[in-house]
Amino acid sequence: MNEQYVIPSTTRIGHVHLKVADLDRALEFYHELLGFEITMWYGNQAVFLSAGGYHHHIGLNTWYSKDLPPASRNGVGLFHTAILYPSRKDLAIIYDRLRKAEYPLTGASDHGVSEALYLDDPDGNGVELYWDRPSALWPKNKDGSLTMFTGSARPERPVKGDYRQWITNRFKKWFHPDPSPKERARWA
Repeated sequence: MNEQYVIPSTTRIGHVHLKVADLDRALEFYHELLGFEITMWYGNQAVFLSAGGYHHHIGLNTWYSKDLPPASRNGVGLFHTAILYPSRKDLAIIYDRLRKAEYPLTGASDHGVSEALYLDDPDGNGVELYWDRPSALWPKNKDGSLTMFTGSARPERPVKGDYRQWITNRFKKWFHPDPSPKERARWA
């Protein structure tokens, strides 16, 4: 393959299909907590979920995984599924749902182009919940290329040994429905 191919710019990743040990437990997370809508069941071993009426963004099945333990974290496979929220306010709303449900976060980060929460689903699959800053505010080098980074909300030495509380406290201050003019200037 010598000729250069560039994928069409309107191409999107349409859905993720996850092997889970227990459909009911997975639905408590993806449907009841995160709010994805069930679009259809495929027998009693698979279910499809979506946001906004799409046929499915997430497929869950137990075809090869019913009642099995999570995959090893130290092996090959999917690192995480990233779920893009339309606004910072929407990310703040889901963060508040997670906080009220006392669902544990595994991290949080400012990537310059986006802000993100990290957690694991009940089967140990990594999940990123994030919003993108407007592209005009993305940090760029002088040549116009992106400058992405990971500004962790997880300290090197957790406050009193509990980084989850530290993240919760940070997000109470960090996630405002709309960024202030000062924050907008910082992102420019």
